[in-house]
Amino acid sequence: MENKDHNNTGSQTNPEESKNENEKGKQVQSNVKETYGSIKSFLYELLDISHDTDRDATMEAILKDIPFKGHNAWILIFSIIVASVGLNVGSTAVVIGAMLISPLMGPIVGLGFSVAINDVDTLRRSLVNLGVMVGLSLITAFLYFQLSPLTELTEELKARTYPTILDVLVAIFGGLALIIAKAKRGTIITVISGVAIATALMPPLCTAGYGLAVWDFSVFGGAMYLFTINTIFIALSTFVVSKFLRFPLVKYANSLRRKRIAQIASTIAVVVMIPSVYLFYNLLKESYFENDATKFIQSELASYKQSFLQKNSTVISYNSGINPEIEVSFLGKEIPKDVILLWKDKLNTYEYLENTELNVLQNENSENFDQLKYMVELKRRDSLELAESKKHIEDLETEMIKLQKSKRLIKFDQVAEEIRLNYENIEAVSFADILTSNFEQIDTIPTFSIKWKPELEEEQKSTTEDKLQKWLSYKLNIDDIQVNSLN
Repeated sequence: MENKDHNNTGSQTNPEESKNENEKGKQVQSNVKETYGSIKSFLYELLDISHDTDRDATMEAILKDIPFKGHNAWILIFSIIVASVGLNVGSTAVVIGAMLISPLMGPIVGLGFSVAINDVDTLRRSLVNLGVMVGLSLITAFLYFQLSPLTELTEELKARTYPTILDVLVAIFGGLALIIAKAKRGTIITVISGVAIATALMPPLCTAGYGLAVWDFSVFGGAMYLFTINTIFIALSTFVVSKFLRFPLVKYANSLRRKRIAQIASTIAVVVMIPSVYLFYNLLKESYFENDATKFIQSELASYKQSFLQKNSTVISYNSGINPEIEVSFLGKEIPKDVILLWKDKLNTYEYLENTELNVLQNENSENFDQLKYMVELKRRDSLELAESKKHIEDLETEMIKLQKSKRLIKFDQVAEEIRLNYENIEAVSFADILTSNFEQIDTIPTFSIKWKPELEEEQKSTTEDKLQKWLSYKLNIDDIQVNSLN
């Protein structure tokens, strides 16, 4: 019994200890709640932008920056010229300097802001001024590149002919930074300047002007596409932040008009947002495709040791997701078909390379090399040199014919002997090829010079000279032979 009582006593819980444990648990919960509340309060104070927003000053600043006339117009023209010069010579520093002074953001921010506050008049003004801004920029850039002697498509220009997912992200977060900076009490000018550089609205417009100047509509279309994307996402970011900060809606005396304006603003927002989301999704897929394609080339193709992969000739074409293609070129031994089939099978193991076509180009230094095809290609490439060589050969043939005519007179001693026997009044004869020129071409004329005996009269000399010329022409079969008298 004593043992039993002892065991029961040991198994019982002390009420005092249980109370202490409950109090400790409550204390821990209280500490956790206080810590969570402190963190929440800290994050709220850190990230809250509503308490330091000056709505009236922000609205006034946005509306003030919308118009494009006077000083703003001239600043835009000069900044477009500076940016065009920078793109033309490939100078990034000059382009950045031009973006710092350009007033392009006003109408774009006005678009998003006017839709957010249901202000149709401001929306109309923003659209008109945006059109003026684009038109003035294109005309200025077009005139510059039309007059510039440098018409080469530089890397700076080429980089502004097609948008990427990075351009969209920059436009989104740049637009967010811009409207938040404008909304702060006391505008943060450094942020606005930084956004002007980051969003890069001006270089696409300059590139579009270049495309018009050189009449290349692929460059023009790509640049305008990039500018349009930047414009849409900056305006969209402005719209979102303006709604978040609860800027007051424009009030209309007519309730029906207020309702209709709200419907128009909502429709515009939806029309802009849906294509923007779709565009963002497509560009994101293209980015994933290019990453997987690059990884596939480096992992699977570049490691092939029997042939050399020409990385500079590699072409990755997404084609908007329709029949995407990877084209690679190899030098060296011919790659077996089994290896190429294996590569194509591995291509389908990459998530974003499904249904992608792999084209492998090889040089012709294999066993089935076509020598005739190679020679035809050489002849085609060197056709100009062959034409020049042909003309040179024709000139040499002409000179050879002339030399051959002269060689017919090599047996001069026989001809001189016949002249002595047939013409007793000739005292001496000589022969030479005489070079003559009419200042357009040079010709060689075989010429006999005759020295007459003193007692021969002039009339007899002339008659004998004509007769001798005819005989020599017949004898030597030379039409243009000449006979001259030395006395």
